[in-house]
Amino acid sequence: MIRLTDVFKVYANGTKALKGVTFTLNTGEFAFLVGPSGSGKSTIIKLLTGEVAPTDGQVVVNGYDMERIRMSKMPYLRRTIGVIFQDFRLIEGKTVFENVAFAMRVVGASNKEIRQRVPYVVELVGLENKINAKPDELSGGEQQRVAIARALVNNPSLIIADEPTGNLDPARSLEILLLLQKINELGTTVLIVTHEKPLVDRLSMRVIAIDGGRIISDGMDGYYNYEVE
Repeated sequence: MIRLTDVFKVYANGTKALKGVTFTLNTGEFAFLVGPSGSGKSTIIKLLTGEVAPTDGQVVVNGYDMERIRMSKMPYLRRTIGVIFQDFRLIEGKTVFENVAFAMRVVGASNKEIRQRVPYVVELVGLENKINAKPDELSGGEQQRVAIARALVNNPSLIIADEPTGNLDPARSLEILLLLQKINELGTTVLIVTHEKPLVDRLSMRVIAIDGGRIISDGMDGYYNYEVE
C-alpha cells in the first residue's frame, strides 16, 4: 500500500518538485502515474524507494513511514518493493537464471531457495526456454521480461515500473503491460510510471496524472489531458 498525504519536496537547488501531492494506492490495486517530463513523477519514485525524504507531508509505503523509518529497517522495506527500470539493468555475461538469482543472493537467500524460486518466476514471465540465454541473445522485450522476473523473484507486495516500455516498440510495449496486469491479478500491487498516452489508453485502469508537482486528475477513465512529449 502507498499513501502520500500533502507531500512537498523542495531540492537543495530550490526546485519545487512536489507541491502538496495526496493519493493512496491500496493493496492489490493497479494504477498508472502519468505526466510530462519534469512533472514530479521521478521524485515520487525516489520518495517511495527511500532515495529521498519529503520536505513536508507524509509518505507511507507498505506500512513504513518514509520520514521516520530507521536505516536498519530500510532493507526490510526494500524487500517488499520490486522496481523495474526502462534500461533493464541486466548483468552482461550472466544468463537469465543468474540475473534473476542475483536479486535473491543480495538478500541472503539460500541456494536451495534460489533453485526453487527462479525457474518458477522465469516461467511466469514466459522465458522458460531462454533461462540459459545471456542478455545479448535476447530481444528488447525479452530483456524487459528478465527485469520483471528479477523484480518479482523476492515476492514483493509492490511493483513500481519506471517507464518500463520506453525502449520497446508498440507491440512489445503492450505485451509488457499485459504481463504486469497478469502479475497484478495474482495479487501484487502495481504502479506504472509512464508518459506514453496511447498505451495507457489501451487499458481501462486507474490513471493518476501529475503536472507541475500537483495531482491534476485521478480516475478510472484511462485518459489524461496533456500532450505527450
